[in-house]
Amino acid sequence: MGLSISLFMLMHLLALLSLYNLMFASSSFVQPLCHDDESFALLQFKESFIINQSASYEASAYPKVSSWKLESDDCCSWDGVGCDKDTGHVISLDLSSSWLYGSINSSSSLFRLVNLQRLNLSFNDFNQSGIPDGIRQLSNLTYLDLCNSGFAGQIPAEILQLSKLVYLDLGLNSLKLQNPGLQSLVEKFPNMEELYLTQVDISSTVPNNMANLTSLTSLYLRECGLHGEFPAGIFQLPNLEVLSVRYNADLTGYVPEFNRSSPLKVLMVAGTSFYGELPDSIGDLKLLNSIDVSDCNFSGPVPSSLGNLTELIYLDLSAYNFKSGTLDWIGFHQLPVILPWTNLQYLDLSNNKLQGSLPIPSPSILTYLVSNNTLTGEIPQMICNLSSLVALDLSSNNLSGMLPNCLGNLSFSLSILNLRRNNFHGNIPQICKKGSKLKMIDFSRNQLQGWIPRSLVNCTMLETLVIGNNQLNDSFPAWLGVLPELEVLILRYNQLQGVIGKPESNFVFPNLHIVDFSYNNITGKLPFEYFRIWKAMQIIVKHGQMYMQENMNFIVPKYSGKYHYSYSMTFTNRGIEIAYERIPYIFIAMDLSSNKFEGEIPVLMGDLKGIQLLNLSNNLLTGSIPSSLEKLTALESLDLSQNKLSGEIPPQLTQLTFLAFFNVSNNHLIGPIPHGFQFDTFQDKSFDGNPGLCGSPLPKKCGNFEDSLHTPLNQDSKLLSEFGWKVVVIGYGCGFIIGVIIGQIVIARKYKWFIYLHYAVQHHIGR
Repeated sequence: MGLSISLFMLMHLLALLSLYNLMFASSSFVQPLCHDDESFALLQFKESFIINQSASYEASAYPKVSSWKLESDDCCSWDGVGCDKDTGHVISLDLSSSWLYGSINSSSSLFRLVNLQRLNLSFNDFNQSGIPDGIRQLSNLTYLDLCNSGFAGQIPAEILQLSKLVYLDLGLNSLKLQNPGLQSLVEKFPNMEELYLTQVDISSTVPNNMANLTSLTSLYLRECGLHGEFPAGIFQLPNLEVLSVRYNADLTGYVPEFNRSSPLKVLMVAGTSFYGELPDSIGDLKLLNSIDVSDCNFSGPVPSSLGNLTELIYLDLSAYNFKSGTLDWIGFHQLPVILPWTNLQYLDLSNNKLQGSLPIPSPSILTYLVSNNTLTGEIPQMICNLSSLVALDLSSNNLSGMLPNCLGNLSFSLSILNLRRNNFHGNIPQICKKGSKLKMIDFSRNQLQGWIPRSLVNCTMLETLVIGNNQLNDSFPAWLGVLPELEVLILRYNQLQGVIGKPESNFVFPNLHIVDFSYNNITGKLPFEYFRIWKAMQIIVKHGQMYMQENMNFIVPKYSGKYHYSYSMTFTNRGIEIAYERIPYIFIAMDLSSNKFEGEIPVLMGDLKGIQLLNLSNNLLTGSIPSSLEKLTALESLDLSQNKLSGEIPPQLTQLTFLAFFNVSNNHLIGPIPHGFQFDTFQDKSFDGNPGLCGSPLPKKCGNFEDSLHTPLNQDSKLLSEFGWKVVVIGYGCGFIIGVIIGQIVIARKYKWFIYLHYAVQHHIGR
């Protein structure tokens, strides 16, 4: 019995001991709550900003601080906040892309978070405020990211007190690093691992001691105003994986021999004054995946060892000026030329002197640019196997033959298709299938024939269609009006014929703002029904993006970025044919010249208030110039020459203060040339070929009537003019005596009304 009791007590004791151990163990894993003072500091920091979606343009952006609530006990659970699991102190704050708008000063509660080790405020908008001196209080920071957040001014010297920093990104702001400068930064952070100063105004040489940063893995000094000789030793840093010094035009230097053990993955020196030859040892960098050596002063052949770089994803050799005009440097001589890089996504060989047939990249390619070379032959059918292709630019070569019908298979991936300035002939294939992603098509300046392919209606994302300077024989493609995104339509120099007719609905061409149908055989009246519904031409555009372009992302290990492909066109401006390598978003223009349009210029053309360039020259237009054109206040160029226009030049046009080019030559215009503002700058050739015109700048004088069209007549002047005109006409018709008698009668009958009008006007002025 006693043994049983003792055994029971022992088991009970063991159970209690196990329970105690379990409770102790559980309590040791409970993370302490956030400290109250740090919680309050975070809430104060939140309240100092406006949450504005426009402050962060990243697609993944969202307001992280919206989850921060006063009633929440533990700030360690808040979005973007990280705490030490032992002490509960806030050690990490990631508010990147959080819609924050406002400014930060040295009294900000942020600087009370003295235990912070990581701080990321990138991709917000701090309203051009400076980086506060209070940053020095965060002395435990090892990671600081303020990229693209609207900071401005000189980077404060206090940032040098953050001696533990190994990661620093101050790029894409309006910042200066000049006092202190780059030299001081390198000296204070000898253990720096990643340094991003893209577009920071440094305006200095690169210090030699940067080659001593042996821990450095990533160095971004893009567009920093650097000059002088770049230290060659930086290329040979033992841990360097990414080096970008692009677009420092005055930065010189050379690329030295590489060690086989180098971990370099990204090499970007485009747009600098680097010289010499690329070393053959570049082919030993087995991890190298991105190369941009375009637009430099390199000479000599491209190393054939580039063919050994099996990891290559991004290669830009544009404007390299190869000494050998062929692609012998890749070690392939068979036709077609197959490029060796099986992982390549981006290839730019444009602006060189490449000869021979079109090289074909691997099916992994996304962007293939080989414009402005002297390539010959046809487009191989193999090009249609590139099913991931997003941008294809073969423009300005000597390629010939017919376009492959299989190009339509690429429309599911292609956004950009540019075949401009070649020698292609035959019909345009049906390049758009349902689900097409094409946004920009340019087939201009070839010898293409036949109809405009009706499959273009499937390109519902199309923004720019340029097919001018061909031999297309068709009617006006009114059916393109269903394309909701179409903004630019260039059909110039073809054989289009017939009348334009009326639109089928009021919703066609809703976004069209650049139109060029010049040098065709289009007949009938000007399409005023279209003018009424072209809403994009009726407003003065304000657009956030400066140029029309397709933005594309580019991501490889240890490097990511954006690049864009700018849309282009040729347009006649101020009588001169101009190649627009980039099309401004705010550009609104219409060129219907050199056709067979007849009839009058419609009055409602004055509703196209946003138009900057209007060319109706070399047609069969009759009637007068409508005074409603005075409403085109953005107009910079107006060409009505080579028509059959009659009547006087409306004096209201002198109010077009942006008008820099005006041509009404070779018409049947009469009367005085208006004066004032821009009209006083136009030369005689603007008015030649109108025998009835007089006044400066023409040699023919107008006598006493020269001043009559300086400004539009007011109501009183019109009244007096009416009396005099009627008297003179009657006098000439019936003889001097009869005219005088009738004139007196007219004046007598209207005398009382004239006196009444005079006093009414005076009374109105007195009020």
